[in-house]
Parts: sequence; C-alpha cells; structure tokens
Amino acid sequence: MDLKKYIANIVDFPKKGIIFRDVTPIMQDGEAFNYVTNKIADFAKSKGANVIVGPEARGFIFGCPVATKLNIGFVPVRKPGKLPRETINEEYKLEYGTNTLSMHLDALKKNDKVVLVDDLLATGGTALAACHLCEKLGAEVVGVAFVVDLIDLKGKELLHDYDVYTLVEFEGE
Repeated sequence: MDLKKYIANIVDFPKKGIIFRDVTPIMQDGEAFNYVTNKIADFAKSKGANVIVGPEARGFIFGCPVATKLNIGFVPVRKPGKLPRETINEEYKLEYGTNTLSMHLDALKKNDKVVLVDDLLATGGTALAACHLCEKLGAEVVGVAFVVDLIDLKGKELLHDYDVYTLVEFEGE
C-alpha cells in the first residue's frame, strides 16, 4: 500500500517553511489504518514484544490497536502531571529548551520486552526519552516503530542503539 496517498502535506504549518505530514487521513481510512496496524504488529511480534509503549497523543492512536491485535498490554507515556499514580520522569532537550515525559512507576516489569510506537520520527528526542523511561524500569526496548520517518531530521541517528522500523519516508519534499 502506498501510504503517501494517505498522508496530507500541509505547507507552512505550524510555521512558514515547514511541511507538516498529517497522518489523520490514515486513521480516517479503515483499510489504511488496518494496514499500518498489521505492519507494526508484525514487527512487534517478530521482536517478541510483550508490551507496547506509546507517547501521547498519536502514539496512543497507533499503539493501542497494535497492542490489541497482539493481545498484549499498552503503556502510555505522558506529559508531567497527567498520570494519576506515582511516576518516573525523563527530561530531554529540544531545539530551544527542554521537555519532560512521564510514565507510571509500576507500568513495566523488569525484563519486559517493549516496542515503542509513534506516528512520526523527526529528531528522535521524544522517542529516545520514552526508551530511557522504559529502561529505567528494567524493561528492554526491542524495537521502535513509526508510521513516518522524516529522514532529513536524522532521528534514526539519535536512536542508533535501537531497531527502528518505519513504514514511509519523506525527504525534504
């Protein structure tokens, strides 16, 4: 399936010079959404994952159906203050400043095999921080899966310690 047909390219959003890759048309098409879910589920199964982890919000959207298909659990990664129980946190750098991600302290067990799922790989900072959260809890990140890879931003380089799986790439288009 040519997923590029299901990704809207929004020029100058959120600011001039940016081409925003909007994946919502994938979610609006049952066949495309099912295709993406199945491909990522096949990857996660091949890695022996017993839990899917996804950063908010689109990591929830793509990760939950994968977890359901594989009959395994899903763990959300959220912004600080959004999870009701005790959390661990990971601060990471942005172009201008820092951000923080949180996960419930009891979300993963030692030796869990995690595949992280998100919609888009850009610089890789969010994914790397989420991987670090998993590892702090003793889990092994066996793979990281994205629908879209913005290859110009070199996120795979930051995630070089992980098996990165992507379904479609965009380069400076």
